[in-house]
Amino acid sequence: MMYNFKNDYAEGAHPLILDKLASSNFEQELGYGDDRFSEKAKQAIRAKIGQPDAPLYFVSGGTQANLLVISHLLRPHEAVISAKTGHIYANETGAIEATGHRVITVEPENGKVTATAVAAVIAAHQLRPHVVKPKMLYISNSTELGTIYRKDELIALHAACRQHGLLLFMDGARLGHALTATANDLSLAEIALHTDVFYIGGTKNGALLGEAIVFPTAQLATDFDYSLKQKGALLAKGRILGIQFLALFEDNLYFDLAKHANDRAQQIADSISACGFSFLTPPQTNQLFPILPKKLIEQLLANYAFYVWTEIDQAYAAVRIITSWATDATQVDNFCADIKELSKTLA
Repeated sequence: MMYNFKNDYAEGAHPLILDKLASSNFEQELGYGDDRFSEKAKQAIRAKIGQPDAPLYFVSGGTQANLLVISHLLRPHEAVISAKTGHIYANETGAIEATGHRVITVEPENGKVTATAVAAVIAAHQLRPHVVKPKMLYISNSTELGTIYRKDELIALHAACRQHGLLLFMDGARLGHALTATANDLSLAEIALHTDVFYIGGTKNGALLGEAIVFPTAQLATDFDYSLKQKGALLAKGRILGIQFLALFEDNLYFDLAKHANDRAQQIADSISACGFSFLTPPQTNQLFPILPKKLIEQLLANYAFYVWTEIDQAYAAVRIITSWATDATQVDNFCADIKELSKTLA
């Protein structure tokens, strides 16, 4: 059977989450997120970020989280800045534009937005009232290209947003992978200090589904519950989300699972490097973008599933390989061995 390196949600959920869901199944709870599991999960997350009163909401997925936050915080004439590779621009079927808000794109550097790019957008949108008003900066950590924001970069972006009157929103669909990356120097508490709103992704890190939206700038959450209900995001059985995040955060499971994915990816990256191949972006988290000979790619695709990302030239293409919280170590060993052996035949 072909082994899947296409995404980090091919498996179901971590057994501890399934056990907690099963063991609590017949316990009666309040609906719409007012259950005791959701409250305990919120307390656990607030403790991690060092903000005991931060408003926090559980929703089902990343696109939903992005749509809810952006549409709630922006007025009709306001726009959001994003990298061209940003999920809200490249992978959400125009969800943000469908709410009436323009996505202003910038060229990223290794998947990341810079303060210089933000300033350039502001300078280009001064012809009031004939152009949209940039009001939010959207970033992802880790980025869609597997890279991470370091502390100095996030602080610089936060300062630029303050200077230009922008809100800073961090997409954390793979935040666990960013925070457990070897090169990371940020904590959850520091992210809360240097963003206005962010979310913690569970879907891509061991949960069945779910993201936790956190508002460090508490006043921005005013009436957010209305937006949740109006847009169909307020689950009657909110306990399903709360139980999962309680399992992820009452100990260190969330970070342990992300580290497993990163470690397996690093093993693959090391093997690819040892064969003399380079990468589209530097390997940092569980998303890898190696540049491989097309002949090797064709041979690997016979036994492994992954995306061919972009063509480099007639002989080479960049592929995307993703590991997960449940990626099997033996399968990684086999994949690395196959890369080594097959690359020899191309020498």
